[in-house]
Amino acid sequence: MKRIMLLTITFALLLSTACKKDFQAINTNPNLIDQISPGTLLNEVIYNMAATNMRNSYNITCQLMQVQLNYPEYYGGIQRYEILENTGESYWNGAYKWAKNVSEMLQAAEKDNAPNYIAIGLTLRAWIYANLTDIFGDIPFSQASKAEEGIQQPVYDKQQDIYVQLLSDLEQANSLYNHAVGMAYGTDILFENDTHRWQKFTNSLRLRLLLRISGVDPSAYQQMVAIINNPAASPIIEEFEESVIFQVTGVTPNISPWSRALDFSTAHAASAYFIDILNELEDPRRPFFVTQASAQGTNIGYKGIPSGYDETSFAYSPSYMNNQQVIVPMQIPILTYAEVAFIKAELAFKGHLAGAEEAFKEGVRAGIKTWIGNDIDEGYFLSSLASYDGTLERIMLHKYLALYLTDFQQWSEYRRTGFPVLPKTSAMLNEGLMPSRLLYPGIQQIYNPENYRDAAERMGGDDINFKLWWDVD
Repeated sequence: MKRIMLLTITFALLLSTACKKDFQAINTNPNLIDQISPGTLLNEVIYNMAATNMRNSYNITCQLMQVQLNYPEYYGGIQRYEILENTGESYWNGAYKWAKNVSEMLQAAEKDNAPNYIAIGLTLRAWIYANLTDIFGDIPFSQASKAEEGIQQPVYDKQQDIYVQLLSDLEQANSLYNHAVGMAYGTDILFENDTHRWQKFTNSLRLRLLLRISGVDPSAYQQMVAIINNPAASPIIEEFEESVIFQVTGVTPNISPWSRALDFSTAHAASAYFIDILNELEDPRRPFFVTQASAQGTNIGYKGIPSGYDETSFAYSPSYMNNQQVIVPMQIPILTYAEVAFIKAELAFKGHLAGAEEAFKEGVRAGIKTWIGNDIDEGYFLSSLASYDGTLERIMLHKYLALYLTDFQQWSEYRRTGFPVLPKTSAMLNEGLMPSRLLYPGIQQIYNPENYRDAAERMGGDDINFKLWWDVD
């Protein structure tokens, strides 16, 4: 009995100790992060920034670039070039929120000496800030995300200075990738830890930014050619399967940016300009992009209405945006093979590479395959509008189609080149001039007034018609 009692007491003591350890573990809230690893915030940034970009592409870029428009809303609106202080506010707030997380990710990666995460962090930061400066002009950059260091009112950096730093960061990122080391802090939801694909994203983003500034910095052409001609040192996206496209699975938290798919289509009609191009091309993307128009209950094919329309009603119900695009599983384009192919086509058109027509056709094919999943045959190019005619305008028309829902890229490329040529109506505001930038959010005048005024003065006022430094069209 003594032995039994002794064993019982010993077991009880052991159980008590184990339970105490278990309860300590159970009572630790797994949702509270006490230490950030380089991978802690990565997936959150990827998902939220992609979703933010797509929503703003739909609501801003697609209206400015005559893809879709609010209908039957008649007065004002972005499609009529009405830009308000709150037009870009959601993007400003979202981009700076996730840029802050990227900053924390970079700090953790540098602390842990994790080169791949440093490279990825620099790439994500360039992706975010390039869009911000392309949209607003001078913006907080060098002092942004430093509230913990006591900087509550960051200065607005000049656009040129931001671009110089971003391009330097991307070049550094390319040199940091170590494919033998890999990624040890979880699995990323964009490339599943394939560092080779991350590196191709980095260098393809370099091509995008270099092309953007090529009108004001001719050396950008030589830099692009050097990247393209040396894939061993600077690999880029070389085939369709390497496109940077975020896949939305529908498994929480990776859900559609539209909580209600109907909001994508209800009161959003297709623009006549966009539909007429697809009709002339007999483009297979039509049924995926938009619904058919109808009159007296009968389908009449694909038919849109003009952006800036000056009528209150039409004799038909126009094509509306097809909400199947935002029902999971769905995709969000970030930087596709089609875009890279059109960059090569433009470089060849300007005499810096060979094979303009071949690259043009690759871009067209990839742009269509992005949305329908299938290859097209050569018959598509028999249409006069689909053939390469040796002009930049033709390249940019099809690049416009290929950049569908790719954040602000359609608008940025239009400002850079003036293509495609968009029709105007007398109902458009701003004397029919395409806005060159968005206004700073009004709250900046309250919380960062001095730096806001300095930036506005440098740009001749907080004016939607102030051309960005690379906008030389």
